[in-house]
Amino acid sequence: MNITLVLFLIVVGITLVITGWAARRTRTTVQFWAAGRQIKGWQNGLAIAGDYMSAASFLGIAGLIAFNGYDGFMYSVGWLVAYLTVLFLIAEPMRNTGKYTMADVLAYRMSPIPVRSAAAFSTVAVSASYMMAQMIGAGSLIKILIPTLDTNLKPYFNWDVLGTHLDPSITLVGVLMMIYVIAGGMVATTWVQIIKAILLMSGAVLLTFLVLLHFGFSFGHFFDAVAGVKDKATGLNFTQPGILYKYGQKQVFGIDLALLDNISLGMALILGTAGLPHILMRFFTVPDGKAARASVAWAMGLIGSFYVMTTFLGFGAATLVGKANICAKVVAGACVGTPNSNLAAPRLAEFLGGEFFGTTGAEFLLAFIAAVAFATILAVVAGLTLAASGAFSHDFYVNVIRTHLLHGHVSEREQVLVARITAGLVGLLSIWLAARIGATANAAALVAGVAFVIASAANLPAILFTLFWKRFNTWGAVACLVGGTVVTIWLVAIGPGWTLPAVKNPAFPLQNVGIVSIPLGFLLAIVGTYIGDLVKADRLSEVKFHEIDVRAQTGLGAEPNPVAA
Repeated sequence: MNITLVLFLIVVGITLVITGWAARRTRTTVQFWAAGRQIKGWQNGLAIAGDYMSAASFLGIAGLIAFNGYDGFMYSVGWLVAYLTVLFLIAEPMRNTGKYTMADVLAYRMSPIPVRSAAAFSTVAVSASYMMAQMIGAGSLIKILIPTLDTNLKPYFNWDVLGTHLDPSITLVGVLMMIYVIAGGMVATTWVQIIKAILLMSGAVLLTFLVLLHFGFSFGHFFDAVAGVKDKATGLNFTQPGILYKYGQKQVFGIDLALLDNISLGMALILGTAGLPHILMRFFTVPDGKAARASVAWAMGLIGSFYVMTTFLGFGAATLVGKANICAKVVAGACVGTPNSNLAAPRLAEFLGGEFFGTTGAEFLLAFIAAVAFATILAVVAGLTLAASGAFSHDFYVNVIRTHLLHGHVSEREQVLVARITAGLVGLLSIWLAARIGATANAAALVAGVAFVIASAANLPAILFTLFWKRFNTWGAVACLVGGTVVTIWLVAIGPGWTLPAVKNPAFPLQNVGIVSIPLGFLLAIVGTYIGDLVKADRLSEVKFHEIDVRAQTGLGAEPNPVAA
C-alpha cells in the first residue's frame, strides 16, 4: 500500500469517526440542523472558514493564478472583501431572527407558503451549482491521489444516467458526503469543517514557506520570476492584466467587454457570500448574536491569511511547475491529456517536495496536499448538502406541505428522516451534475459564475429588504428569489459561460452575468413590493417589521440554546 493511499484512508477514517460520534448526538431537529446551538464563536469561525475555503479556493484560485496570472489573483481579493458585508449586515440579525435556515428569517414577516417555496427553489439552485464545482475538484484530485482507482471502480460504476456517464471518482466522493450528512447532520459537518480548516491552513502555510524558501525569502526575486512567465496567446507576462480578461478587443454598448466582465466578477464575489445558504446556516449553530459576530471575526482572520497565501501557491506553480505540466498525468515531464488548472497546488507540492526532500518527499507532500484538498471538498459538500436538504425538508415539506397545506403535525423523528432522505437525493443530483460538466472545468470560475451570482441576485435582496425595509412584502420576496434565480440561470445558458459547452455566437456576451442579474434581482424585489402594495395582498409584513427589527438588533425572543434554556 503506497503512502498516497495511506494518507487518503487516514483522512477518510478521521472524518468517519467524527461522523459516528456525531450520529449518537443527533436525535432532534435542533441537533441535526443547528448542532444544538452549542458551537462557540471561535469554533464556528473555524467551521465557517472550513466551509468557505472550498475546492474553489484551494484548487480553483491557485489554478486560475497559475494559468492566468494577475487576472486570476482578482478572485482572491473579491472573496476576502465579501465577509465585510456579512459582518456588518448579516451575521447577528440572521442569528437573532431565524431558527435553522434562511427561509425562517424571510417567513417571519411574510406569507410562509410562497416565501418558503421560493426560498427552497433558490437555495437548491445555489447549492447544486456550488456542488458541481466541488465534485469536479474531487474528481480531479482522486485521479491524481489514487491513479488506479478509476480503473478499479469502473466495473461497478459503468452506468449512463440520462445520457451522462458517471465518473467513478466523483461517485465515491458523493457517497462519502451523503454518509456524513445523513448520519451526523450539523454536528458532524461542523467538526469535519473545523479539522479540515486546520489541515488546509497547515498545508497552505507549508507550501508558502517552501515557495519563499526556494526564492531565498526575497519577494523581489519571487515577483521577478513571475514577471518572467509569459502567456503564449497574448504575449503578456503574469504580472500584467489581460490574460483572462482581454482588454481592448471587443466592446458591448460602447464599453470594453473585459472591463464589464471584471466588474461583474467583483460584484458577484463581494455580494454573493452574504446570500450563500450553507454559510448563513452556520450562524444558527451559535448560542447568540455576539457569538455570531465573533464567528465572522475569526473566519475573516483565517480566510484573509489563506487568500494571501494563494498568491504564492498560484504564482509558485506558474514559475516552478509551468502550465504545461499541470495535469492529472505527467510522463517524461509532459502532460498526458488536457492541462487541468485545479491541480496546480498538488503539482506544486510535488515539485517542492522533490526539491527539498527527494523522491519520497515529493510523493509524501503531493499525497498530503491532495488528501487535505479531498477533506476540503468533503466538508464543503457536506455543508452544501445540509443546506439543500434543509431547504426542501424543513422549509418546503414540513412548513409548507405538512403544516400549512395538510395542517398536520410533524414529529421530530419524521423531520430528521425526511432531511436525511433529501440529503441522499441531493447527493445523487450533485454526482450527476458533476459528471455532466466534466473534470477539467475550473472550480473557482464555476462557483463565481453561477452560485455566487444566484446568491447575490436572489437571496441577498430578500434578506436585506426583510431586515431593513418596512414596506417590503411577500410579492417582492418571491419576485427576487424566483426571478433572480431564473434570470441568472438563463443568462448563463445563453452566454459563453463556464459550465455549459462553448457557444460560438452567444446571445449574451458576458462570462459572469452578475452585472446584469444582481441589479435586476434588487429591481424585481422593489417592483414586486409595489405591485403587492397596489393589490393590498400582504399587510402582515409591514405590521411585523418593528418586531423583527427589534429582534434582529437586540436578540430579544431569539431561538435559544436548548441546553441553556
